[in-house]
Amino acid sequence: MLISTTDLKKEYEVLGLVRGSEMKAVHLGKDILAGLRHLTGGDVKEYADLLKDARDEAVEEMVAEAEEMGADAVLGFRFATSTISRGTAEIVAYGTAVRF
Repeated sequence: MLISTTDLKKEYEVLGLVRGSEMKAVHLGKDILAGLRHLTGGDVKEYADLLKDARDEAVEEMVAEAEEMGADAVLGFRFATSTISRGTAEIVAYGTAVRF
């Protein structure tokens, strides 16, 4: 599955919007460690890992939806994020499913 942030100079049929959304929260112990890192500075690995996993799963969900529609590619791909509460994050991956 081709995933692109830009349009292609190629003929295609637009199938529609596809998206994948993941909501993740860190374990309380990891949240405490992240809080300590926030005080001392440096990489907050616990949150970085949380966001990476959420991004990967959101893209997988979006691709699965595109494949169900018979798409060959997802164009105009983007991420959107939001924080629901401390230690939780929502990642949305979205784009336009197309067939060549």
